[in-house]
Amino acid sequence: MHIDRYERLFIYAAVALLVVFMGALAVSSFAFGIRVPTAYEKVDPRTVATPPSPWGLPAEERLRELSPGNYEVYLLGQMWQFSPNTITVPAGSRVTFYVTSKDVQHGFKIAGTNINIMALPGEVGVLTATFDTPGTYNFYCHEYCGALHHTMYGQIVVEE
Repeated sequence: MHIDRYERLFIYAAVALLVVFMGALAVSSFAFGIRVPTAYEKVDPRTVATPPSPWGLPAEERLRELSPGNYEVYLLGQMWQFSPNTITVPAGSRVTFYVTSKDVQHGFKIAGTNINIMALPGEVGVLTATFDTPGTYNFYCHEYCGALHHTMYGQIVVEE
């Protein structure tokens, strides 16, 4: 079977690009630790906001210091707010976010960072970030969730 010279070159180039892309995917997932967020655990969205669930605690108690400089936050998305909507940590803190939704699909994005995850009813998403630079980091819902979607935002305050 005869394959035209230019067609053969195109096939070689396409195969070479596939190898390059697969190599980039392998390097990013193993060397840099980049991974796709998946469901950490399942929860019942009807009872997630009631004790003894950590999302059922008062908002000020959902930020926990596990050890010096190591925190966890249980963040609940519901129409049209995040709870807690203000999180204060010292500079250099490593914060693990446990994000879920009580009602509909929401998004959780921290502006100026690569922290971005879906908040789905019944599923808990987990992301960890280190905040080295003092300042205010805004977070918001990036999935349209209803008429007052634009009011769904909050702040992470990183203090000296």
